[in-house]
Amino acid sequence: MTAATTRSAYRFALATACALALAACGGKEEGTAATAPSGEPIAAIPAPAGQNWADTYSVTPEGGYLMGNPNAPIKLVEFAALSCSHCADFSEQSATEMREKFVSTGRVSLEVRFFMLNALDVPATLLATCSAPEATLPLAKQFWAWQKEMFTNLQGNEAALQSASQLPPEQRFGVIAKAGGMDTFFASRGVAADQGSACLANTAKATQLVEATTKAGEQYNITGTPTFLLNGAKLDVNTWEAVKVALEKAGAR
Repeated sequence: MTAATTRSAYRFALATACALALAACGGKEEGTAATAPSGEPIAAIPAPAGQNWADTYSVTPEGGYLMGNPNAPIKLVEFAALSCSHCADFSEQSATEMREKFVSTGRVSLEVRFFMLNALDVPATLLATCSAPEATLPLAKQFWAWQKEMFTNLQGNEAALQSASQLPPEQRFGVIAKAGGMDTFFASRGVAADQGSACLANTAKATQLVEATTKAGEQYNITGTPTFLLNGAKLDVNTWEAVKVALEKAGAR
């Protein structure tokens, strides 16, 4: 995204007063995954007959969305924000290899836990999680690919964004979603308008998302997104090439 777009988005995020002391979208880090576990190569684990681990989705007790073998010996957790450009980069760069080389073998599971960086992430996540659980991660991947369009839309709707902060919560996220074109984006991908409106008005779930973000931020000292845990250990890298090395080091090879 452009610097001007970023400033605009964050001015709005502050204006909507989400009451979050949150991290920012993290810059790309280099270095090695020093805390990553290491081990011998792990044999592939066949999926049940007629199934593919890469098409297997579930919701975790922590509220994350998991793709792959729920009992995979190598568990990768990604804290990601739908408004984060680096999360979008990671999604684009990792998608094919993550699915075909790692998840489909049953060795690795990928769990995404949505992180609320700013007021844009709340309606985006409410809509991404509005359908069946198996649709959430595919929708998130598509959203990241579309993300730049959202920021372009927001630049042309700053007045609506500013007015959103004065609305009650059950109306606020609908206005934000419309200003960014999120409502149209998700409607074109199976989230009906009435269904999306109901999800955007779900203030209880919005509060849960914010509380889960606050808890995760404090528990894992998350200072940017994407942030990764590998078998419970926080990685000090956030690019696909570095995360891939960590997975291979852990036995996914």
